[in-house]
Amino acid sequence: MALVVRNLKIGTGMPKICVPITGQSIEEIKAEAVKIAADESKADLVEWRADWFEDVFDKEAVWIVLNMLRKIINDMPLIATFRTKKEGGAAKPCSLSSYKQWILWVIGNGQADLIDIEWSAGEETAAELIQAAHAAGVKVIMSNHDFEKTPSDDVMTDRLMSMALSGADIGKIAVMPHSGEDTARLLQVTARMSAKLACPVITMAMGWYGIVSRLGGETFGSCITFGTAGKASAPGQIDAGKLRTILELIHGQKG
Repeated sequence: MALVVRNLKIGTGMPKICVPITGQSIEEIKAEAVKIAADESKADLVEWRADWFEDVFDKEAVWIVLNMLRKIINDMPLIATFRTKKEGGAAKPCSLSSYKQWILWVIGNGQADLIDIEWSAGEETAAELIQAAHAAGVKVIMSNHDFEKTPSDDVMTDRLMSMALSGADIGKIAVMPHSGEDTARLLQVTARMSAKLACPVITMAMGWYGIVSRLGGETFGSCITFGTAGKASAPGQIDAGKLRTILELIHGQKG
């Protein structure tokens, strides 16, 4: 099932390439955004990883960045993400109330097309934030990250199913493989869940063992893959330009 965000169809055809912005200051964020916008052929959408931002808990600064990003990237879809420390984020630990308030700031600003909500925030918090996002016309990516291991097939399946049942528009899991078998298990779960769920899914295995998962989305059903135009936001990310070349090569072989 495809999800349309601005003019981008997510969940059909080649995986869409998302490039993260990880600047610590407004000036660094602006420079990264300008670089991405200058070569739109590399990126389909942009993710602002706000947990890297030095003033992430200053509402006025957050709104300045969001408004600035919208002007720079024009009609390219924008994901706003605050990745918490426990899920591998760069920010200092924050309370659940601070996390919720940040999400609501972004929703209220109106410039982000998609908001990342962490599955680990809990069912009650997720329901509240999803309702607020949808009321404002913002799509929701519900995410879960394991930087230590690849969970069992049942755990990965259950998490993706619970994300879909929560009303998320996209379900996302990222895991850390320690063998090719771990990555193969993730890809098998991806293939089953992408065929079964009503919402698109994003999956990835991080690090060297997981690189194939960033390339095989069209085969196994992951709708977005993350590439770099500078600093990586997770282990194993590939330069966006090289990533597009590989994805187009794979897509061109499809009968």
